Amino acid sequence: MPPFFPPTNARKTVTHGKLSFELPILYFRDDAFGLFFTADPNKVTSVMPSHRLHPVRLSAKKAIVGVVAFNYMDTTLGPYGELAVVLPAVYGASPPPVLIPALLESLYPDFGHLVMHLPVTTAVARDVGRQEWGYTKFVTDMQFSIAPEFMECRLSEKDQHILTLRVARRGIAKRDKKPLVTFSVKEGNLLKTTIPQRCTTRWGIRPKDSFLELGDHPVCESIQALGLSKRPFMSRYFLERSAVLPAGRVIERGVRSMEGYTNKKRKGKHTVVYTTEEV
Repeated sequence: MPPFFPPTNARKTVTHGKLSFELPILYFRDDAFGLFFTADPNKVTSVMPSHRLHPVRLSAKKAIVGVVAFNYMDTTLGPYGELAVVLPAVYGASPPPVLIPALLESLYPDFGHLVMHLPVTTAVARDVGRQEWGYTKFVTDMQFSIAPEFMECRLSEKDQHILTLRVARRGIAKRDKKPLVTFSVKEGNLLKTTIPQRCTTRWGIRPKDSFLELGDHPVCESIQALGLSKRPFMSRYFLERSAVLPAGRVIERGVRSMEGYTNKKRKGKHTVVYTTEEV
């Protein structure tokens, strides 16, 4: 069986102006957790940069929005925090409503996640993400709290609360080797990036003690504009996870721009607190 992580001689140096880094980027260990909500399918469709990208729906009136946090402890870019606001979508033909979102990767080979917002805690992670993939990254402060009962991430910018995400550690465990697929826009081109991952995950349906608290930041206004449900219908967190982030490939040219929120902050705070006793 070939190794999961590619050897050093299989990686290459990529340069964007004064920025140089190696691809693929390797993620050896992280804490990852998220919640999934329903939203207005027409409003979600209006965000899509291409008419060939179609939101995944639970029903005719319910599209899906995901909010997922990553505490990257060991990567080839160094440790940093990240939070993704994603819109699950299928490229090509519009899919019928699905009852079990966890099976989407198996049902639709062109399934992926359109990245709407992707705040991070370092300028390097922001610049690499924007210049190589066109990811909608900006720098924030993130405080992670990892406890036996829950995993939590709090985002802020200059002491302004952006959002707080908390996921209760409950659900059905499943070993997962399917890659994570993202859609993003770079210089008018739609990119599809297939990210191999090795993980064990827990899925929860109608999770209790899990929530997303939004502040009055511009990012929150754009999330609320999707018609987001008050409560999540599904949760997911990882017992262990590793990933390999390669270059993306262009699947369509001449799509609408997706710049996302930007700021001039050069350095973010990445704080992690682990609690070993029940609270």
